[in-house]
Formats: sequence, C-alpha cells, structure tokens
Amino acid sequence: MNVAEVEVPERIGKYPVLREIGRGATSVVYLCNDPFYSRNVAVKLVMPEAFQDKDKGRLYRKLFVTEASLAGKLQHPHICQIYDAVADDRQQYIVMEYVDGGTLERHGDAQDLLPIDRVVEIVFKCTRALEFAHKMGITHRDLKPANILYTGETDVKVSDFGAALIASGDITQVSAIGSPAYMSPEQVKEHALNHQTDIYSLGVVMYQLLAGRLPFQATNNFSLIYQIANAEPQPPSSYRPQIPAALDAIVKRAMAKNLAQRYAAWEDFSLDLAEVFRNEGLAGRKETFADSDKFESLRKLPFFTHFTDAELWEVARISNWRTAAVGELLMKEGEPGNFFCILADGQVRVTRKGKLLNILRTGECFGEMAYLSKDEQLRGADVTVMDESKIISVPTQKLAQASDSCRYKFDRAFMEILVERLTMANARLSGV
Repeated sequence: MNVAEVEVPERIGKYPVLREIGRGATSVVYLCNDPFYSRNVAVKLVMPEAFQDKDKGRLYRKLFVTEASLAGKLQHPHICQIYDAVADDRQQYIVMEYVDGGTLERHGDAQDLLPIDRVVEIVFKCTRALEFAHKMGITHRDLKPANILYTGETDVKVSDFGAALIASGDITQVSAIGSPAYMSPEQVKEHALNHQTDIYSLGVVMYQLLAGRLPFQATNNFSLIYQIANAEPQPPSSYRPQIPAALDAIVKRAMAKNLAQRYAAWEDFSLDLAEVFRNEGLAGRKETFADSDKFESLRKLPFFTHFTDAELWEVARISNWRTAAVGELLMKEGEPGNFFCILADGQVRVTRKGKLLNILRTGECFGEMAYLSKDEQLRGADVTVMDESKIISVPTQKLAQASDSCRYKFDRAFMEILVERLTMANARLSGV
C-alpha cells in the first residue's frame, strides 16, 4: 500500500480534521477537534487496504479490535486515554487523547540523552501506569520508547495498547507481537506471558534511556533473539560512568532472564526507583522533591488511604512541598490563611496565646478550616516546627479546581479527622 496516496480528509466521523500528525504502515494519525468536549484529539484512521492485506489483514483487524475494546477503560494520568472507537462500512478509527511533544524515541540515542534523574522519574511513572493496567488485567506486550509519549520534563503517557493481552479472554490473542529488541526471553520463545514480560521490556527501555544504546546489538533477528535468551548485557554504567551502581542493579533485576529473579510486582520496581532517587542524591538540592518522592510519601500517609493513584498524582501536582527548619512559624494566630498543610514527616507544636494545644506528628493535618469554611478564615493558633519537617501545603483555590473525586476524598479524610478529634475531646471532658 502506498501511504503517500492517502488524502487528508476534511473530517473523520464527527471530528473535523486539523492536520496530519503521523503515519504508519497501516494507519494515519490526524489532529482533530472534538466539538462536543471542545478539545483536540488524535484520531488513528486505519487505511482500508490494511484489513484487505492477504498476509496480515487478519492480524491488523485483531490489533484494531484489541485497542478499540479499551476505550474508556484505562483512565490514568500516565496512560494515553482512548475515548472512542468506530468501525463501520466506510471507516475504522480510534479516538485518543492528544499529547503534544512526540515520544521518548529520540532520547534513546547517545547524542540526545536525558539527565539520569529525569530518566528515573519517567520510568517510575511508567511503572505506576503499567501497574494500573495490570490490575485491570492488561499486559501491554509492546513497550518501547516509540510507544511512550513525552511532553517534556518527566511528563509521560504510555500509549498503543493494540498488542495488549487482556485477561478477560473476550478477544482472541495473537502471538509473535512486539518489537524484537524489547521482547522478553519468554516472549521471543513464544511462551505464556504475564505482566513480567512488560517489566522486562520497561527494563530495556530504561537501559536505552540511560546508556544511549540497546542492551543487545545484532545484525539480524536470529542473532538478537539468541542474545535475549542467552547473553547478559553490559551494565548501563559501562557506557555512562556517572550512572550509580544502584541503577545498574535495578535494570539488571528488571531484565533478569529467570522470572524468579526478575521483579515479581510492579510495586517493587517502583519502590526501588524511589529509593535510589532519594539515596543517590539524584534530587540535587535538599529542598527539591521528586514526583516519585511525592507519590510514595502520599501513599504512606493515613490521610490518603482512600485516594486512588490518579488522585494521588493530582494531589502531588496541586500541592507545594518544602522542608521546614526547627523553630519556623508555619501559621500565625489571627492571620488570614488560604492554604492548609499536611505533615509528611516531622513534628509541629500548636499553641494559642502561648498555651500548648497539641503536638502534631507525621500524617496529621492543620489549617484545614481555610478550606472547610465558606468565609475567609483567620488562623486560630500558632503552628511551630519542633523537628525538621517535610511540609505539604495545599492552596484552597487549587483544591477547589481539582476533580470532583479528589475533593470528595479530601472531604472524607477531613470528616474522619474531625470525628476523631471530637471523640478525643469528649473523652477528656468526661474524664475517661
């Protein structure tokens, strides 16, 4: 088929076409406008010849059906959402979230490497996205830099789930799918697959982003497959000496040929990445908080027990994080306040007119009346740092603009705290 002959349509279904943004062997992707939601979307239009191809038409149709079946299901901040899918007599297309900025593919080259700390953050976010997909019963099977959309800094979205394995079994799966350089040993051997094949593939992606080259180099697929199944690659630090040994170890474990030695769970992969970020000084200045650090800190706090991954990422985005020194006055009695705080680590003292009211420790919040009250609130007490503390502050205006589900979770958490405090107050009054 000759992709150059494909004309740019004026519209695809109900979506006016703005411009072409990409082409492949079987489809063309257009930037379109969604008039109903007033947003831009990416529409992948399958070429009619693709399904008619004698050799691969059946395969292409299965890949389309697989991806189309995920419409509306993979709603995660680091997964490219599929909004809609249409297959009729005239057109077959998939409507997706539009992500500006390209993919990670160019950063797998030694001439255009990303900073090491940024790579760790990017891979961390991918692990969280893929754990979410795994919990939905979905294994991607074709992870590679070209399938990870990148918008700059550490913002990424995993895309292209056409080759996915879906645990529901509603869709007939096909074998021999994936990009050979990123396939796991069990995948090249066409063995049964689970989420650990994605862990391996993401390990290869991480290797390439760190080292600027793939772990295995070969002139043909037969040699490549042999190396994937039998050879051990040089550690990434062999090609980039400033890479910490701890990162070499993470890549090695993710790419272990033996499933028993490879990460068994996405969460273990995530935790190791977060730990190496903190312990190897990748964050740079002490007051800098990485997204991975924010996410893992939030997950450990009782206040956020009922928050989903998506809601935790939202909290990380709208909140301000800093380290407060001993003796610092965080809130002053009588002053107006337009934010509340959660103590991620440390200890603070609450006093009114010099009298001690409470000592708050890790996980507790203060200043929440700034959000709960409809009127402007004056601080009712002084809050002073007792030990060096990690402070999360949430501007009330930003929270008011957050998603309904995120605000509901905050309301629920505040309600539980208020009930607990009233119970303790009643116990003190009754002398219990």
